[in-house]
Amino acid sequence: MKVIGLAGWSGSGKTTLIVQLIPALVRRGLKVSTMKHAHHAFDVDKPGKDSFEHRAAGATEVMIGSGRRWALMHELRDEAEPDSRNLMQHMTQVDLLIIEGWKAEGHEKIEIHRPAHGKPLIQPDDPKVVAVASDADLSGLPVPRLDLNDVEAIADFIVAHCGLAERARKGAAE
Repeated sequence: MKVIGLAGWSGSGKTTLIVQLIPALVRRGLKVSTMKHAHHAFDVDKPGKDSFEHRAAGATEVMIGSGRRWALMHELRDEAEPDSRNLMQHMTQVDLLIIEGWKAEGHEKIEIHRPAHGKPLIQPDDPKVVAVASDADLSGLPVPRLDLNDVEAIADFIVAHCGLAERARKGAAE
């Protein structure tokens, strides 16, 4: 499974780009999954639901399944937060896994950068940034600069960079 991250400061447009990239990559015949890092406490469940009550009672894992989807919730309790590598082991193998966040971890990533937000580039301090997608010209970058508004070009870059061109051709033909 190939992995590419989209990293950037909060509000840079990572989620917006991922939501546009997924259909562009799927049209190329690729199977795509995503993994998102949350910096805050979150819950995909609701109080009063059976699955919530199972976790509240102390279950380490609760799986919910139906004819349309399944979900596995794992409570860390007093365990340390897992890193992206650990969580990837739980993902079903697909052609491409897009990771949103985890900007300090060691997977290759495309930085999403909007100079108007006043935040510094991550790229100079992270050798795993393989390109910068921006809505402005950035001179002197040692990596490719991608137009943040050209989703098809970014999808093409990902396919080429991750070595997925042959798989994309086969998948599109199926």
